[in-house]
Amino acid sequence: MTYLAHTAHAQLGALGLGCVGWTLTAAALGLIQWRVWLVSDREVITSGVAWVGIWRACFHSHTHVTPGLRVMHCRYISPTEAFTPPEIVAGQVLMLLSLLVGLSGNAGGLYALRNVYFGMEKSSPIRSAFVTAGALCLSAAAMSIIPLLWNLSSVVTNQTITFPPEFKMPQAPDSQRVGCGIGAGMVGTVLMVVSGIIFCTYRLPARSRRLDSSLPAQSVTDSRGAGGEDNPAFESHEHL
Repeated sequence: MTYLAHTAHAQLGALGLGCVGWTLTAAALGLIQWRVWLVSDREVITSGVAWVGIWRACFHSHTHVTPGLRVMHCRYISPTEAFTPPEIVAGQVLMLLSLLVGLSGNAGGLYALRNVYFGMEKSSPIRSAFVTAGALCLSAAAMSIIPLLWNLSSVVTNQTITFPPEFKMPQAPDSQRVGCGIGAGMVGTVLMVVSGIIFCTYRLPARSRRLDSSLPAQSVTDSRGAGGEDNPAFESHEHL
């Protein structure tokens, strides 16, 4: 068993970054503030602000209230509806996949750190486990960055969404800005990238690699009698 705890301090920090990044990605998935629409007609949208997420469109209202909510009207955005823009459909699919892949990456990093801090057996694939965890974290970041940048571009270019009448949304906002949902997702993506890179840069110390390569030879020698020299005392008794 080789002592390796001192070699993975950076990877321990990377696991923390990965967990925070994954949590922010999950929060971004549930937030409705991806796009913030500003409207001048406050007859229905009382606050003059509507929020468009990748799952729901909501606004404060005193005239149209969704059952179960006090002063808010919300409608679910289905990926199969004709009015749903492709960037929102991509967000619904890719953000969910990013959560699953990111969770697998953090689990792989935890498995590798367990082998490092609690002892390395002869066949423990520590280096491979860290690389796999890093690749999964980077893949999760790639999946989330696509819908985040796509929706960010839609906001910057002031693209609108033609909602059905039951949504009570205007045909187009007076203006719109980026919401905290995209911001949280961006920060989470950056943290997942940093975590994945740190995981992939793990290296076993040179001494551990030499020990690992010498283990098969030692086992063969042990099976032949440990490869020791004959005791001279026994040889003298044999000649008497």
